[in-house]
Amino acid sequence: MHSADLGADMQRREFLNLVACSATWPLAAYAQQPERRRRIGVLTGIAGNDAQTKSRLSAFLQELQRLGWTEGRNIQMEIRGAAGSIADARKHAAELVALGPDVILAIGNVTMPPLMEATRTIPIIFAVVIDPVGTGYVKSLSKPGANVTGFMMFEYSLSGKWPELLKQIAPQVTRAAVLREPTFAGGIGQFAVIQAVAPSIGLEVIAINASDEREIERDMESFAQSPNGGLIVTSGPATVGFRSRIVTLANRCRLPSVYYERLFAAEGGLLSYGPNLVDATRRMAGYVDRIFKGEKPAELPVQVPNKYDLVVNLKTAKTLGLDVSPAFLARADEVIE
Repeated sequence: MHSADLGADMQRREFLNLVACSATWPLAAYAQQPERRRRIGVLTGIAGNDAQTKSRLSAFLQELQRLGWTEGRNIQMEIRGAAGSIADARKHAAELVALGPDVILAIGNVTMPPLMEATRTIPIIFAVVIDPVGTGYVKSLSKPGANVTGFMMFEYSLSGKWPELLKQIAPQVTRAAVLREPTFAGGIGQFAVIQAVAPSIGLEVIAINASDEREIERDMESFAQSPNGGLIVTSGPATVGFRSRIVTLANRCRLPSVYYERLFAAEGGLLSYGPNLVDATRRMAGYVDRIFKGEKPAELPVQVPNKYDLVVNLKTAKTLGLDVSPAFLARADEVIE
């Protein structure tokens, strides 16, 4: 081959190599691009550092990771806690919406009104919320509509189980104070059901407002002055926020008590019966995953709890002098000794 032809051939091969390499540059650069990080806003009705918040969000993140979403890699969490304050819930809702998250988790009834005021476009998934249809959060359970769906806490009918369980574990009880939040629609609804059921089982009920810790203490101590009393604690931001104080007061006043959630029994309460709220929060991860993959909240039906737990604190029962029957204990999902 002549030197001129050899030089031309080398130049042609160098050019082809350059074209081939340059063609791979965009692909290589694209492959090296980090995965887009989705932002999840979280507004909880209780404090963000509360033990209950931590256990719920831990379960949520574990399930989300199982579905392929890991904090710090392809998701970022923004968490705010209202600590039972409507004013704080409103402030934090505005903060979260301003961040432009891909989805917002609303945990607790107090979180929903301010979030719905703040956005009608960002997907909102709720949990630990009572009666979402009656409160107007969704149009129906099967077809929520708009940008909201989630996992309801329980139906009001569940509240009728609490006075029945109180009579079963403490048959001598003829009077029950019902701790409820008078400005909270869910608190009013729960008390109404309890009030309707109580006469049929020989139980007289009175309401104690749960709006102020000192008022709770004063009214519980006054109620305990008369014999054969018991206590039913309904769901609400204040009751969970004051739970340690409520449990301590109930036991000090020797009031057999029924609570709506396991956390109370774990902290020394006599008995709890209600949905597994950690499980409900865990299930939110599935809806987050589906929304990230293109589904709309309006297409995702509101789900009801699929697991209710009866928890008995046998140590507290013994302290109160209650002889819990083996048959009752056999019905329990968990016995704390």
